[in-house]
Formats: sequence, structure tokens, C-alpha cells
Amino acid sequence: MKTTGNTILVTGGGSGIGLALAQRWHDAGNKVIVTGRNVAKLDAAIAGRPNMSAATLDVTDADAIAAFAKDIVAEHPGLNILVNNAGIMGTEDASAKRDLAEAEATVVTNILGPIRLTDALVEHLTAQEGAAIVNVTSGLAFVPLPKAPTYSATKAAMHSYSVALRIQLAGKIEVIELAPPAVRTDLTPGQSTREGYMPLDEFADEVLSLFATEPTPEEILVQNVLALRNAEANGSVPQVLGMLASL
Repeated sequence: MKTTGNTILVTGGGSGIGLALAQRWHDAGNKVIVTGRNVAKLDAAIAGRPNMSAATLDVTDADAIAAFAKDIVAEHPGLNILVNNAGIMGTEDASAKRDLAEAEATVVTNILGPIRLTDALVEHLTAQEGAAIVNVTSGLAFVPLPKAPTYSATKAAMHSYSVALRIQLAGKIEVIELAPPAVRTDLTPGQSTREGYMPLDEFADEVLSLFATEPTPEEILVQNVLALRNAEANGSVPQVLGMLASL
């Protein structure tokens, strides 16, 4: 993936990882469009950055995604990179019957949202030079966090989806998976200051350096996530799972 001269769409770009990467990509010489549901956060994200723009989008709404894709291509015909970053995470107690509303929302947001937006834009992207799709998953795609089973499962699903999509789109659209470790963001309550989590700026800087590698890796993996990513290959899943279960 080329690192400059792109038009990049970042879902969930009003805060956290999406915001940090979107602003760095803008400052590196790209046009960037950020989406989300919070207008105030989107406005703050693009303030003072002339080549950044914002558009509201609820990735849980299939009709809204279809309309958005049509409008965004008309407004930004050079759009060549889609970053599926929007996601939600919650903890669950699955040991007894419960209200599944949050689990169902997690599936719709984290799996159906990216699949629907990719579907809506794939033909446009195929026609663009330097086209790429970046799917933001998680280290928990490889070893689940027991207290967040649905979130972990959605990220495992998006890892599998990315692998398959990469083969189908070979020679047309580059498919890259970005799997973060635990990063200090507002994804969950208290996470932005949690000890042991990777500072957001350090994470974003390391990610941008990996994107600059030629050729771009199929998986963008900072050092902090390698224990999770490589656990199955090196036989350490029980140990890593035990560590995660203690959190």
C-alpha cells in the first residue's frame, strides 16, 4: 500500500485508533475521510486539517451504508483505500441466560458493518490505482479474552474474512489486516489509562512505520501483539489464555 497520495476512508475515525491513524495519514500527504456517529468528535478530528473531511455513518444500518457509499464515491471519486475500523467491545457473563442485545450489536457492528461497506465499495475500489482494504481486527482474534467472548469471536471472524478476501481480490485490491494489542483508548471504560496497555501514540507511530515497509505486510503487527498472534504456532495458547483469563 502506498503511503501518500491516497484518498482514505476511515470508519470510526472520530476517536481512538481510527483518529490517530487518520490524522497521521493526513499529515503524511493523503486525503482522509473519517466517519462515525458523533458529529462533535468528527468535527474535532478534522479541525485544522484541510485535506480531512467527515461524514456521519452508522455502520449497523444497512440502508445507510448503501446510501453513504453512493454519496462518498460521488464526492470523492479518487477514494482508493477503505479502513474498516469502527467497532464496539463489551464484557459478558455467558454462564446464565441473559439479554443478548449487546452481543448482537457487537456482531452487527464488528462483522456485518465491514462486510456491507466492503461490498458497497468493492467495485469502485477495483477500478482505482493503489486500491487497498484495511480490516482492523485484534490480537484477541488469535487468543480470546474470556470475559469478552463475542468481541473476540467477531475479530476472529474478521481475520478469517480478510484471509479469504485477500485471495479473491488478488491483483485487484490489496487486503491488509491490522491486529492491535491492548491499546489505551476509550473502547472500554477505564481503558485509556490502564496500566500495561500500549500508549496510543506509540502504537500509531509503530503502525505507520510498518505500513511504510515494502512490500506492505499482509498483517500489520506491532511488537506488543506478537505474543497473541504467535501463540498457536509456538504452543503457548494455554499460557496466554490463562493470562487473559486473569484480567
